[in-house]
Amino acid sequence: MASYKDTLLEFPCDFPLKIMGKAHDELAQAVLTIVTRHAPDFDGATMEMRASSGGNYLSLTCTVVATSKPQLDALYMDLTAHPLVKVVL
Repeated sequence: MASYKDTLLEFPCDFPLKIMGKAHDELAQAVLTIVTRHAPDFDGATMEMRASSGGNYLSLTCTVVATSKPQLDALYMDLTAHPLVKVVL
């Protein structure tokens, strides 16, 4: 098992997250709630949203200031656990 010291990132750093899910009225708000829980200084106005060509899916990009690997791990786990979220990169 890799240790938390085995990372290519130097904290703090800007860290973009791409979140994809079914196009639903509540998806953007749910993602914003989760992201700000783990990165309280995240400005929701900077969140980028793009609908798929068919309009069935929504892609959200949030760039947070990452402070640690455990923070990113917890953020990833919370995002992937949400039923409207399909993929987190």
